[in-house]
Amino acid sequence: MKFYKDHYDVIIVGGGLSGLSSALMLADKGKDVLVLERHNLPGGLATSFVRGGVEIEATLHEMMSIGDPGKRLKVGQFFDDMGVNIDWLEVPEAYHASLPGLEVTLHPGYERFAKEVDAAVPGSYQKVYDLLMLCDRVCNSMNELGIHPMSKPAMLLKHTDFVKTAGYSAQEVIDTFDLPQKAIDLMSPYWIYVGAPLSTLPFTIYAFLMADYIGSGSKVPKKLSHEMSMKMFARAEEMGVQIELKQPVEKILVKDGKAYGVRTKRGDEIHGDYVICSAYPNKVYTSMIEPAGEVPAGAIKAVNGRKIGVTAFTVFLLLDKTAEELGIKDYNVFKGDTMDTDAIFENYKTLGPYNYITTICLNLANPTCTPEGTCILSITALPRVDGWLKVGADEVDKVKHDIARSMVEEMSKYYGVNLLDHALEVIIETPMTVAHYTGMWNGCVYGYMHDMKDHVVARLQTADAEHFIKHLEFGSAHQLTGNGMGPQVTNGRKAAKYVLDSMAEEAK
Repeated sequence: MKFYKDHYDVIIVGGGLSGLSSALMLADKGKDVLVLERHNLPGGLATSFVRGGVEIEATLHEMMSIGDPGKRLKVGQFFDDMGVNIDWLEVPEAYHASLPGLEVTLHPGYERFAKEVDAAVPGSYQKVYDLLMLCDRVCNSMNELGIHPMSKPAMLLKHTDFVKTAGYSAQEVIDTFDLPQKAIDLMSPYWIYVGAPLSTLPFTIYAFLMADYIGSGSKVPKKLSHEMSMKMFARAEEMGVQIELKQPVEKILVKDGKAYGVRTKRGDEIHGDYVICSAYPNKVYTSMIEPAGEVPAGAIKAVNGRKIGVTAFTVFLLLDKTAEELGIKDYNVFKGDTMDTDAIFENYKTLGPYNYITTICLNLANPTCTPEGTCILSITALPRVDGWLKVGADEVDKVKHDIARSMVEEMSKYYGVNLLDHALEVIIETPMTVAHYTGMWNGCVYGYMHDMKDHVVARLQTADAEHFIKHLEFGSAHQLTGNGMGPQVTNGRKAAKYVLDSMAEEAK
């Protein structure tokens, strides 16, 4: 029996959350789907690893857009609709902000969040609450317009706040509320989860982020992010999707401006009507299209015109005592010597020491994620790739250990305990780790940077013009909705919808 069929409706390159979401949606509509994944496990960055006999979460801090049973948000509802049953746990707080003059723990819920900011910055409640309500309205508009696009006159009537704020940065809109700087500082830590400073981050993106996290709270899977990957993988196979692991794709085959298949590293040529690709367009258009002459000039200009987002540097510490015994009280701490996001962004061009880091103690949301009497602490910075591109192969070991040491020392001072004295395992994840493991362009986990010249609203308007090769669609962090695990699911669904709509149009 042949390993591959003669033909598929859709071939998906990459079995991460985006690719698996595309596969589920297409299979649900009866399409014949093949997924090819380069790694020996599905999920991409939604994965885990084992050290000292303990399974450790590799990436996920918290999952957006899930919601509670009976009140699901869009990602949670998609999982339910597809029969992907995940054991979700509530994250106990939004975050703890450890900033100059501020030590404040903030929780989800618009009123509660605003009251907690007001307790730290008296007199700020109403303005903070009003800003959160604006975020909520803009977020609701984004969700509705993503499903039901409408004419500009209709948008002006029904989505006034969305239209009014779409052309402004987060900083510009926040400034109109005339908040004290400390209140602004307390509302700014999540900027790192989209990887752009408030001065250039579109308010549309900031609003969606704040509404999703603060309005609804967030979750983590009880069996770590790999639970999502494996259950999506299993469900897709139940629905008839063929998923092949350890099958890297080297070429996307194109003829007369239309994709018609792929070639794997081992030489298999596989044909299909459509290809959905998770690899960055930078890589696809420069080295994966065969023949290379089928790459339109506009495709190269498009990727050259976009800025690559941030990458990741994390130190994982498996510790020999519980969080309580070590004085670790908060699930998520944002710690910095400034909340000037422009200054932090400049600092992130360097190789450290980084002036803004975040920690996660997963045990405070998932008490059984490590053996009894231990806990796991991850310390993360999301630097830009600029500095790392200059690191030679012979320098990597020293650079990564110097950065890791500075981050561990900073958090040891904060907790008042030498964390290394309690370390059973120390694991360092660098941009090189990400690039090697996932193949992501320059190790960038956050796709293309959202700024005022190029973000979700602008990309919606140019989406059709960016289909440079027919029947080739892209998913993953570099696409419309942006980065993060929730958006990966959405990006995968959008890719599948484009394919389904295109199929329907061509069938007319």
